Amino acid sequence: SAPFALRPSQCALRSAPFAPRQAVASAIRTSLGPRGMDKLLQLPSGEVLISNDGATLLSKLHVLHPAAKMLVECSQSQDVEAGDGTTSVVVLAGALLDGCLDLLTKGIHPSAIAGSFYRAGEECVRILRERAGKRVRLGERAGLVAAVKTCLSSKVVSQNEDVLAPIAVDSVLTVLGAREGGEDIERATNVDLRDIRMVEQLGGTVDDTELVQGLVFDKGATKTAGGPSQVDDAKVALIQFCLSAPKTDMDNNVVVSDYAAMDRILRDERKYILNLCKKIKKSGANVLLIQKSILRDAYNELSLHFLAKMNILVVTDVERTDVEFVCRTLGCTPVPHVDSLTPDKLGTAAHVGDVVLPGSGHKVVKFTGVANPGRTSTVLLRGSNQLVLAEANRSIHDAQCVVRSLVKERFVVAGGGAAETEASLRLRELALETTGMDSHCFKAYADALEVIPYTLAENAGLKPIEIVTELRKAHKEGMVGAGIDVKRGCISDMYEENIIQPLLVTTSAIKLATETVCMILKVDDLVVVM
Repeated sequence: SAPFALRPSQCALRSAPFAPRQAVASAIRTSLGPRGMDKLLQLPSGEVLISNDGATLLSKLHVLHPAAKMLVECSQSQDVEAGDGTTSVVVLAGALLDGCLDLLTKGIHPSAIAGSFYRAGEECVRILRERAGKRVRLGERAGLVAAVKTCLSSKVVSQNEDVLAPIAVDSVLTVLGAREGGEDIERATNVDLRDIRMVEQLGGTVDDTELVQGLVFDKGATKTAGGPSQVDDAKVALIQFCLSAPKTDMDNNVVVSDYAAMDRILRDERKYILNLCKKIKKSGANVLLIQKSILRDAYNELSLHFLAKMNILVVTDVERTDVEFVCRTLGCTPVPHVDSLTPDKLGTAAHVGDVVLPGSGHKVVKFTGVANPGRTSTVLLRGSNQLVLAEANRSIHDAQCVVRSLVKERFVVAGGGAAETEASLRLRELALETTGMDSHCFKAYADALEVIPYTLAENAGLKPIEIVTELRKAHKEGMVGAGIDVKRGCISDMYEENIIQPLLVTTSAIKLATETVCMILKVDDLVVVM
């Protein structure tokens, strides 16, 4: 049988995806690992962004080539599925594309390469699950914190990992119901991170970040009329109606011709608002949350004055998007009309009050001692500037995604390139036992997997060829957890060093990279539709 040969036009098309791939992969390859470099992006709006998260960086790039766009979307898919490994998946896809180019020059048909790569990817997942993975229990908090620290070690805020890692773990465990005795934790199969609210406050340092078992509003209580700022045994009402004079549906003007008519209007307005405030007080509420209104004023000075006289703490301008979270946390029900405000619609909290944040003097309202029937948690983020705050927010989200990955699949593998090296070694052994084109493709796939430890060593300033050779030797001798310790510049057992990561992160990266490369590989013509 004659070897597969490409027409000249197809040769140009086959090699076309590789140039933009090099640009995309090389743009973020130096960001991989604990010693990876950060990128400073200046966006068209003039905003400045500092990050080394692959999905964040690629989402900000204006990529035009279709093949390069597929790599960007691959990174975003990894971010959705696992939350971590967004840089690794692009670097791995780039290495697989390089391997494809070598196989195409040998005359192997693209469909054969794609089929072999799919089988190699499935084999890698099986190897990692059976040989390299270790089962973990969600009740073992120390193991979860170790996995989260591995994720945070490559972030801009890595020096604060001792503070942020326990916060990320505890916030997810709270949502899973750990405070109720932990009975539901082991039965959980997923967790919704939208149940964790991130509140950013400028000032202080990242070390001042805290997990609040309750609720935090990023502004202080409205005390323009001298109302209370601290309330114990709070009964909380969330209202969606306005504490101001009513308006007609149509725009109109009222012409007042004499002072008597003006006094009558003001008297009726005062009476109307006082009646609303009395009904709120009658319900038993001593803390009032007012939803922001766009049609008319949600409150005015007169209503705040009456509420202050009734010793009701007021928090204004609650966003419409936050209403569901607030109700689930406090156990209250939003009230659209004053006549519907009854004691059974109120939420409870042991204490509600203003808290002055150290380092900035800014005030926030904290709700503590809540029953939390909806199982939510709030993280109060601190930072010296907006760049640090934004990156800390992204880093904690990635850390929470790591815990979510362990909830989905309760296996961990060694970090530091150990899992990829183990899969590469076993796949290379399988290639020697396989005949035909599969043997060549398996070997190319195994070589591509080694790009992860190679890049880790390169970014750490080590000698990559030496390090990868030592790593391969250690795995050949049966040391499954052998990985690159970038801090000491040597090979060590990652399990002993507590450098671990979820199995789902690695297997998801392998599957997505393989699928993306095979899809690019099966393209043989480019049709431009005008």
